[in-house]
Amino acid sequence: MPEKDQSLPKVPESRVVPKKRTRLSLVWIIPIVAAVAGVWVAVTKIMSEGPKITITFQSAEGLEAGKTKVQYNGLHVGTVTAVRLADDHHHVIATAQMDPKTEAFLVKDTKFWVVRPRMNGLNISGLSTLISGNYIGVELGQSKESEHSFIALDNPPMVAGDTPGRFFMLKTPELGSIGEGAPIYFRRLPAGQVVSYELDQGGQFLNVKVFVQAPYDQYVNPNTRFWQASGVDMSLSATGLRVQTESLMSILAGGIAFETPAAGPLLPPAEPNTVFTLFNDRAGAFRPPARDPYTFLLVFKQSSVRGLAPGAPVEIGGVAIGEVTDVSPQFDAKTLEFSAPVTVSVDPQRYGIKFLNVPGDEDATLRHRRVMDILVAHGLRAHLKTGNLLTGSLYVAVDLFPDAPPVSLDWSQNPVELPTMPGKTEEIEKSVADLLKNLNQTLTNTDKLLGNANKLVEPNSVLDTELDNLLKEGGGAARSLRLLADYLERHPEALIRGKTGEAK
Repeated sequence: MPEKDQSLPKVPESRVVPKKRTRLSLVWIIPIVAAVAGVWVAVTKIMSEGPKITITFQSAEGLEAGKTKVQYNGLHVGTVTAVRLADDHHHVIATAQMDPKTEAFLVKDTKFWVVRPRMNGLNISGLSTLISGNYIGVELGQSKESEHSFIALDNPPMVAGDTPGRFFMLKTPELGSIGEGAPIYFRRLPAGQVVSYELDQGGQFLNVKVFVQAPYDQYVNPNTRFWQASGVDMSLSATGLRVQTESLMSILAGGIAFETPAAGPLLPPAEPNTVFTLFNDRAGAFRPPARDPYTFLLVFKQSSVRGLAPGAPVEIGGVAIGEVTDVSPQFDAKTLEFSAPVTVSVDPQRYGIKFLNVPGDEDATLRHRRVMDILVAHGLRAHLKTGNLLTGSLYVAVDLFPDAPPVSLDWSQNPVELPTMPGKTEEIEKSVADLLKNLNQTLTNTDKLLGNANKLVEPNSVLDTELDNLLKEGGGAARSLRLLADYLERHPEALIRGKTGEAK
């Protein structure tokens, strides 16, 4: 048996010894520093970059990725980084990297366009891009709603958004020579320009949008008149020839002028986008409005009404009392007669004509009929006169012809037909025609006479033979006279004694 108290060898007790930390190797320091630097650069770049936006253009002309700049008031605010074709294959989309702190003006009504050399009428812009190259222009918006996708304008805005002034709308049946950028004048001072124009939905008028800059916009009120000031306005009166134009620019590129009548109440300035009528000229703009118009029908039975057009005046005693509103020539196939029904609008009070000694105790319509019946009974007739010898324009003259046959008006007609009579123009034309007819007949008789004379003197004719014999006999007689003259020169005594014989 083993011994129970036999002692075992002593074994050392185990204990936990903490692991000694190894120092960081220099090999790891460089990657760590590089990683930190990369993160710092990336964060700095992200913080230094502005927002990215997209702008849709009609074409990529003038756009180049990495080169085309975005500028505002001459300052660089962004760069085009990419240009691609849109999904509809009809537009291009440019991506632009904007500079920092541009987020504030990237709102819904911010406008972009390509700045390149342009010529609109006589306005030339963008010439600086011939050297620097095309760039994208910016006009800041006023909206509070942020936006990062925009549709570019086809043309730069005519008026900057921060320019003081007001926009107005003019309605006109025809545009004439007015175009975008055409100047607007107030008392011959440049006061604005035409911004745009478009055909209205009905297709009967053109809406012309104009901008009147401050301080001239304060002179536009509801009574202001606008008219086309294009070209040169020439008029010939008793005081001489008058030539009027706003400026050389209006002659070449067209223009619009406006003015407010001095008479009448002083009204406050018109509200923005107020609609006005655009008249053809100043005379039409300041023509008094209709007061008591009457429409009449005039039928002229003459060969031609060339030169008579709507707008031609109707005058009595040289004073305008109305105007022609329609000319409708017609031909009757049965009677083979040509006539020209002319509709006129007569409004004497509109032109400042006063009526004296007219009873005011009766109805206005009855009073008008009674006055017209009296005038027609005393020979009131309408006829055509030449208003301009150079252009051949005609107008309607109303005069009294006491010897005219009596005529009564039929007030059941609408419009009532007023009697007419041939004008002096037609009488002159008839006289000239008769003169030409007589002259032509005279010339025909002269041709016949010359023809007969040619037959008398033609070769081998009887007259020619007789003339030849006569000439021969005349020649013999001339020789005899010559011999007689020679003999008398040698023997003058023969005149007394007679011829006695040949001298020896």
